[in-house]
Amino acid sequence: MKGTITIRLTGKLQKELDVIVKAEKASKSEIIRDALERYLALRRFQQLRKKVLPFAEAQGLITDEDIFKAIS
Repeated sequence: MKGTITIRLTGKLQKELDVIVKAEKASKSEIIRDALERYLALRRFQQLRKKVLPFAEAQGLITDEDIFKAIS
């Protein structure tokens, strides 16, 4: 399902977007869609991490190094 969303950008943000659009030869929609997809993926990751963190801490997995040691 496709949809249309209208957003307002500050002048500074509009100028930055225009620079990226020109440099990457991509449409504004493509750039904004990519940015939104990345943002939503990050939010899903943060929510999942928040749910899993207590279980990891209970197993002594606090840092990335702890996890690498556990799976090595």
